[in-house]
Amino acid sequence: QVQLVESGGGLVQPGGSLRLSCVASGGSFSINAMGWYRQAPGNQRELVASITSGGGTNYADSVKGRFTISRDNGKNTVYLQMNRLKPEDTAVYYCNADGRRWYSDGGYRPFGSWGQGTQVTVSS
Repeated sequence: QVQLVESGGGLVQPGGSLRLSCVASGGSFSINAMGWYRQAPGNQRELVASITSGGGTNYADSVKGRFTISRDNGKNTVYLQMNRLKPEDTAVYYCNADGRRWYSDGGYRPFGSWGQGTQVTVSS
């Protein structure tokens, strides 16, 4: 199983910034796409941003121009730089990754993993 561990959440005032990180580990694997999702109380989980192995990015309209997703393939890490934060950005942020992992009993197989989530609260 490929595990994802997020960090970097916290409490920030409106207009402030935070940087989230997510590290993947767990055997021999290659990652295709990585992404950040968020879920606020009473809402469905929604895509915030995603990035392919080649660096192609996609953003939710609500965060375009404020958030930047990036990745370090050598470190199996994806980042989310969040600037000009708004109270409506308050949510639990989850990391997601998919790719292929080596299993000793049968070679490479696809995987999809989620992190445990990190709380981001934007409030004065």
